[in-house]
Amino acid sequence: MRKYLHVLGIGIQNTLVYRVNFLFRAALGLIPLMGTLFVWRTIYGDKAPGELVGSYTLAAMVSYYLLVTFVDALTAVAEDDWQIAADIKDGNISQFLLKPVDYLTYRFCLYVSGRAIYTTVALVPVAIFAWAQREYLVGPADLTATLAFIGSTLMAGLLQFFIAYTSALLAFWVLDVSTFIFILFAFEYIASGHLFPLDLLPPLLTKVLMLTPYPYLCHFPVSVYLGRVTGADLWQGLGIQALWVVLGYGLARFVWSRGIRRYSAAGG
Repeated sequence: MRKYLHVLGIGIQNTLVYRVNFLFRAALGLIPLMGTLFVWRTIYGDKAPGELVGSYTLAAMVSYYLLVTFVDALTAVAEDDWQIAADIKDGNISQFLLKPVDYLTYRFCLYVSGRAIYTTVALVPVAIFAWAQREYLVGPADLTATLAFIGSTLMAGLLQFFIAYTSALLAFWVLDVSTFIFILFAFEYIASGHLFPLDLLPPLLTKVLMLTPYPYLCHFPVSVYLGRVTGADLWQGLGIQALWVVLGYGLARFVWSRGIRRYSAAGG
């Protein structure tokens, strides 16, 4: 574990170099959020106070998007998938095949270090923006929802990493994975609940999406916090999310084992 703790420390030091960039990225990232909230306020503007759209009040809708921003800051991959693909393409992973270092664990340490610094920096503009919207903020439903939200967010981070890691490993088979990554990101943005709450969709479509891993990246943790998933549905959802984490880890290991057989060690 000492070598991976060292990687974690090096990753934090390297990431700190870009702390100002992270601050501006987080601040500018609030502009689309502001636009989205203005749209929803316009939609609710013609309705009576407390009237619902779907099953959301205006306060619940604003809280949903603020929580989406918070969860995204904690769990989203930055350039990890691009870096992994570049390591394969340029032959840089050869060194990991010759040393007692597990590449998946190595990349996970860098992912954690990057998220730790980015979240710390991004919380400043996000907290200021959330304070400005405090009249619309909804607190956690109860202690169970709070604890379940924390656990679900941690699993969302693991799932996010395994999806990015596995998709980047396609570089073993194709020279340019950018198209696959962009397609995956576009689908994930919609199916994870970033664009709108998934329970605004027709019930059948929502149920189908909940069988995929994407809602558990964002929509599910936020719904847990807001108390929209309770009782047996809560534990079932956490179980499905945990199952996807295990499957994601297994798939990442499987694709690596298959891809490394095709690796030609070009470059490096």
